[in-house]
Amino acid sequence: MKRALGVALLAAVLWAPAGCHKKKGAASEAAVEEGPRTATMVTLGDPKSAPQLVSGFYDIEGGAWRWTGKQFTVELGVPFDAGQKGAALELNFTVPDVVIAKSKTVTLAASVDGKALPPETYSQPGQYTYSRNIPPALLHAATVKVAFTLDKTIQPGGGDQRDLGIVAASIGLKGL
Repeated sequence: MKRALGVALLAAVLWAPAGCHKKKGAASEAAVEEGPRTATMVTLGDPKSAPQLVSGFYDIEGGAWRWTGKQFTVELGVPFDAGQKGAALELNFTVPDVVIAKSKTVTLAASVDGKALPPETYSQPGQYTYSRNIPPALLHAATVKVAFTLDKTIQPGGGDQRDLGIVAASIGLKGL
């Protein structure tokens, strides 16, 4: 009797992990099929954001930001319900003193999947947020490409051949 009870307990112990393992495997397979979701917000000082930076961004500086070129593009995940409610695009950035000293003003324009958004001109150095509401009609895909253009850039000189625009800290879409 003791031996039969021992065998039954052993069988139960061996069966339990196998059953749980199969359930976890099925959940893992579903996650693999679905794939990782593209972030709705990218922090430009985070190396993990690099795959979403399509073009026009220079290397991370100060562990927190990146210079942009004259044109720069990012791919952003679309927030849940944005296809019904819309979303707000936000670019947090700095216009450095040197840019205003050399250019006097800089105008920033953006487009979402080719649809132009109203531009904004900056004539003072400082921190800014370029924010525009995006209509639901532009947000039905899982991701969108947001392209930015500056009317002017500067060259730092001293052998540095980069065309520098603004200092970008974060870019994202927030649900409305």
